[in-house]
Amino acid sequence: MPTEYLDLHPFRRVPTLVDGDFVLYETGAITRYIDEAFPGPMLQPTESRHRARMVQIISIIDSYGYVSMVRQVAGARVFAPLRKRQPDEALIRRGLEGSLRVLDALEAIVPDDGPVAGGEVWSLADFHLAPMMVYFTTAPEGAEALARYRKLSAWWHVMLERNSVQAVATGLPAERPAS
Repeated sequence: MPTEYLDLHPFRRVPTLVDGDFVLYETGAITRYIDEAFPGPMLQPTESRHRARMVQIISIIDSYGYVSMVRQVAGARVFAPLRKRQPDEALIRRGLEGSLRVLDALEAIVPDDGPVAGGEVWSLADFHLAPMMVYFTTAPEGAEALARYRKLSAWWHVMLERNSVQAVATGLPAERPAS
């Protein structure tokens, strides 16, 4: 990553958004700014309970889901072999344990159908969770785990029809590496 880009973020991470002379980092701040500053459908529910649920789901994913689902399960099962490394089975097991807690928590609060935050608005929560779910379900263990959750699986099947979700999945390996 270019040094000029990394210098925009004091923790030298992604993402960072530059809009004219306005520099903003941290995913939550960036997604809310884009939703509010640019034209297009609103991605934050106007109803306070749905908006609160959206924030809760994003927080669950950021605080508990990303490391277990993406770094541990997908990272060890899918991306390690692409880097010519052996999958770390203990790390995958720990990741699955953490992932199941996340999926349990989400299954308990998401509605039976539609957007994960409820209501009629596909929100930032849906689009924040979707790329992580792409990575997680690329690992066979992740796909098997998700299949145990009726409401999340139904939501995921709807999300998989979206062009934006398909675009995220396009860059992933077509065949899962052998374990």
